[in-house]
Amino acid sequence: MSATPVLEVETLRLELAGAGDAFAAVEDVSFAIPRGESMGLVGESGCGKSITALAVMGLLRPPLRIAGGRIRLSGHEIQGLGAAELRKLRGKRISMIFQEPMTALNPLSTVGRQIAEMFVLHEGASWTEAAERAVEALRQVRVPSPERRVKDYPHQLSGGMRQRVMIAIALACRPELLVADEPTTALDVTVQAEIIDLMQELAAAQGTAILMISHDLGLVARMCRRVAVMYAGRIVEERSARDVFVDPRHPYTRGLVASLPRLGSRGADGRRRLREIPGVVPSIAAFPPGCRFNPRCADAEERCRSAVPAASSMPGGGLVRCHVHG
Repeated sequence: MSATPVLEVETLRLELAGAGDAFAAVEDVSFAIPRGESMGLVGESGCGKSITALAVMGLLRPPLRIAGGRIRLSGHEIQGLGAAELRKLRGKRISMIFQEPMTALNPLSTVGRQIAEMFVLHEGASWTEAAERAVEALRQVRVPSPERRVKDYPHQLSGGMRQRVMIAIALACRPELLVADEPTTALDVTVQAEIIDLMQELAAAQGTAILMISHDLGLVARMCRRVAVMYAGRIVEERSARDVFVDPRHPYTRGLVASLPRLGSRGADGRRRLREIPGVVPSIAAFPPGCRFNPRCADAEERCRSAVPAASSMPGGGLVRCHVHG
C-alpha cells in the first residue's frame, strides 16, 4: 500500500450561490482512499454525495463552486487546476462511471470509437492501434463477440452491456482513481452483481482506488472496505464497512442500517413493516443549527440543537460526529 493516499479530500466546502446569497451544500468533508482500496459514500438523496464526486472530478458548474478545502490526487492538489489541465487528468488518472450510461455515451458514435478515443487522446496511440485495443478492452469487461460489438451504437446494447462499455472506457488508461456514481441503479439484481464483481476485479488488477457513491447499502457493504455516511452536507460517520453495518454509532447511520430488509425478520402475523427515519433531509437553504440531524433524532439533547458536534475518533479507526454517541 502506498504511503500517500490516491485521493485525499480535506475540509471540503461546496457552496450553492444564489441571488446575493451562498449556501454551504457540503461542509467540512474529509476522507482518504489508499491505492487499490474502495470506499463507499452513502446517504439519502440530496445529502451532497454526488456533488462531492463531481467536485473530485472537476465537473462542478455554476451555481455550485468549491469554496474551501483541498482535493489531492496522489499528493498533488487538483481543485485549482484549469479546464485544459483537468481534461488531461480525466480519463487518464481519474475516471468516472455515471449512473445512466445512455446519457453518458455519445449516441452518434460507435462504442468502439468511444473506447478508442481514450487511447488516442491520453496515450497518443494511432487510430488503428486504438481500434485494436478497444476490442481487447471490451473483451476484458466480458462483452461477447467484442470484434462485432465495437461496431455497435449505444442504443443497440442492453443496459448491462452499456454499463460494461462505460467500465471499459473508465479503466482503459488504468487510472489511479475510479469514481462510480450509482453505477448499477438502472440494472436488475443479477446484472448489478456482475457489474460490481467486474469493477472490483479490474480495479484490483490495476491497483485502482474506487470511490463508490450510492444509496444502496447492500452494494456498498459488498464492495467497500470503508464507508462514509453523509447527511445534509456533512459526514456523520466514517469507519470500516464491518463496523458501520454491525455496530453503527451515529443515530442516522443506525436508522439507515435498521431500515434494511432482512430475511427471517417477520413478525408473529408473518409481516413486519420496514423501519423508517421520520422526516426528510432539510434543504440546503434551511439546514438547522447544531447537529443537522437533530430535528429527526430521537436521542437529540439541547446541545445537539445549538452546537455542531466535533469528530470523535473511534477505537477501531474512523470517526463519528455525535454529542451523544461519539
